[in-house]
Amino acid sequence: MSVVETVKVTIDGREVEVAKGMGLVEAAAAAGIEIPVFCYEPRLGPPVGACRMCLVEVEGVPKLQAGCTLTAQDGMVVRTAAASDRAAEGQNATLEFILVNHPLDCPVCDKGGECPLQDLTFKYGPGESRMTFPKRTFDKPIPISPTIALDRERCILCYRCTRFSSDVAEDGQLVARNRGAQSLIATFEDEPYRATFSGNVIELCPVGALTSTQYRFEARPWEIQNVPTVCGMCPVGCNVSATTREGKVKRILSRNHPEVDEGWLCDKGRFGYSHLYADDRIVDPLERVRRRGFAELSWDDALDRAEALLRGAEGRIVTALSGSETVEQAYALGKLLREGLGAHSAVLPEATSSALDAFRAPLSSIGKAEIVVVVGEDDVEERAPIVELWIKAARRGGARVERLAEPKLGPALEDAVRESERAVLIWSGRGGGGGARLAELAHRLGLDAKPGCAAYALPSTPNGYGVAAAWAASADGEEANPEPIGLLVVSGDEAAADPAVRALAEGAEKVIAITMFHGLAVGWADLVLPGTSYLERDGSYVNLEGRVQRLRRAVIPPVPDELAWLSKLAERFGVEVSPHASAVFEQVSERCFGAIPFGAVGSRAPLPDRVPYTAPEPAPEAPLPPAEPETPEHFLGTLRLRRYRPLFSGPAVERVPELQFQRPAAEIELAHEDAERRQIATGDTVTVRSNGTSVELRARLSRALAAGTARVAEEHAAELHRDVEVIKA
Repeated sequence: MSVVETVKVTIDGREVEVAKGMGLVEAAAAAGIEIPVFCYEPRLGPPVGACRMCLVEVEGVPKLQAGCTLTAQDGMVVRTAAASDRAAEGQNATLEFILVNHPLDCPVCDKGGECPLQDLTFKYGPGESRMTFPKRTFDKPIPISPTIALDRERCILCYRCTRFSSDVAEDGQLVARNRGAQSLIATFEDEPYRATFSGNVIELCPVGALTSTQYRFEARPWEIQNVPTVCGMCPVGCNVSATTREGKVKRILSRNHPEVDEGWLCDKGRFGYSHLYADDRIVDPLERVRRRGFAELSWDDALDRAEALLRGAEGRIVTALSGSETVEQAYALGKLLREGLGAHSAVLPEATSSALDAFRAPLSSIGKAEIVVVVGEDDVEERAPIVELWIKAARRGGARVERLAEPKLGPALEDAVRESERAVLIWSGRGGGGGARLAELAHRLGLDAKPGCAAYALPSTPNGYGVAAAWAASADGEEANPEPIGLLVVSGDEAAADPAVRALAEGAEKVIAITMFHGLAVGWADLVLPGTSYLERDGSYVNLEGRVQRLRRAVIPPVPDELAWLSKLAERFGVEVSPHASAVFEQVSERCFGAIPFGAVGSRAPLPDRVPYTAPEPAPEAPLPPAEPETPEHFLGTLRLRRYRPLFSGPAVERVPELQFQRPAAEIELAHEDAERRQIATGDTVTVRSNGTSVELRARLSRALAAGTARVAEEHAAELHRDVEVIKA
């Protein structure tokens, strides 16, 4: 273990011993002293000293220095504004200069009451203004995207937003124009800021210049509550705070867990909460009535109907799980069906292999890696966006990043991974066996013996790991789907929207659907029971690391919690299921999570230790796809179609108007080589044919695609098969 060299620094008369090279702002904090900042944000990379709010006096240096740009050196003597009249005068002048053109509109500014500029002005600034001339104004607000509004006159040019865009997200869409007093923040070429992580600039902004269009004028700091919980939109499990007012969620903020998300949040997790208030939200149970569509039921009648359907199926029951259920919901549903009715068959969400627990490490390990190997056809950002940010951080740190379609490393890359002490493997592909294959590869390369190495599989659902574990814990064994299916139980919006589940529903005699929205299952279910969102639940999720995290109810749902009515329904079959998440978790935890108590899953959950590697069971062979018809030679051959599930898709996103501009266009991605052979350029309309089906899409050339492949979002792939012909229209 390397020894950290330390130095002694004196700040305002207090001597503190810190690591050599530590930033002076952090060193002062270690001594209990504040150095105020605006532009400084360690997560954005090296400091730029733009705002000058951090001016300090350093002994032996004639001029005041920007404290954020200094590092701790042995024997350094520093005086902040609290102990130096010169530093206090400098900070006072800095704030006065910042406020020259800053509007005094705090009572109507969304940042009012939680604004660093307000706080530091009261603490360090002048008591009154000497400026009597009119302040500069701009048109406002400027919609830089449907989710973000810009008030330019409030901007203090700290450059946090542009640095995030260029140095963290690396989208390069937010820029600073002009120079000097004419400098202003704008989007590149005045295009909408269309990027996966754009909403982070709202939180980074230390004033009210960048605000959320959803939250604008919706609440004040003294009338809100912030509930610490976990995002349920993808398998990363970012830590968030849900801001509520009068029983409604008004915004989502990040809640920095440095091992998981580092305080960043994708736009789906940040802005997707308004699906709770969709127009087609189901708030009462619905029963299919012959010739009259659906009729509303009371909950007592709905449970009677559910009991009748369950008993009438005579054990021929299949359950389709979404992977968005809490651990407790999946366990309770499994216990009811498997103990009370003997139903063992289920369509489980894709989950990571337990063999990967031997390579468990926090996601932050990716950012420190020397080599990152991504295996699979799906873009990491589409499955687990924060993981892509960690990969970018690794690349900026000098890491080698390789992307492969299959877990087959060439000799040179395999040697490099074997020799590295900080190598990371990531599976981002289709099929449930990918995690097991990655674990076998990681073990063969010796990664389980190196604490700095790690391996991850990216599930396609938010809680696939937890749901699979909870379902397995609810009873032993699993059986094949009965033929015919007497009753299909569809749990959750994602399952209800899945074409494969709908195909099962067509062959089932009866269907019970648990869903939030009318448009998903009402057309084919016999009984619809209203569902809830992750923001309306108490329980737990397990993220892709294998970290059990606490889900806290932010608002009371307009319908009963699933555990409440599952408990009542289970009573009718002589099965004991508690309506309380804490009690259900205790049962699951004994079998799956080392018997950790519910209360120990705190607001910042720890990662369990690694376990010895156990070879996974062989995955069942996938059935061969149907044969494709022969293709005429003049079509220049077929391309292998790669379907993908975009991040900005799914039932929740479809019901958030502000996110519609982020949804994927009707386009097909082509490799440059294939496009040139067909004389296709970006923007051209092309006809895509497959097995008698054809769709028209817009072409986009991609350097990330291998020749011979094409990529289309699932919602635009229609009935296209494995191999497609692409012809310029």
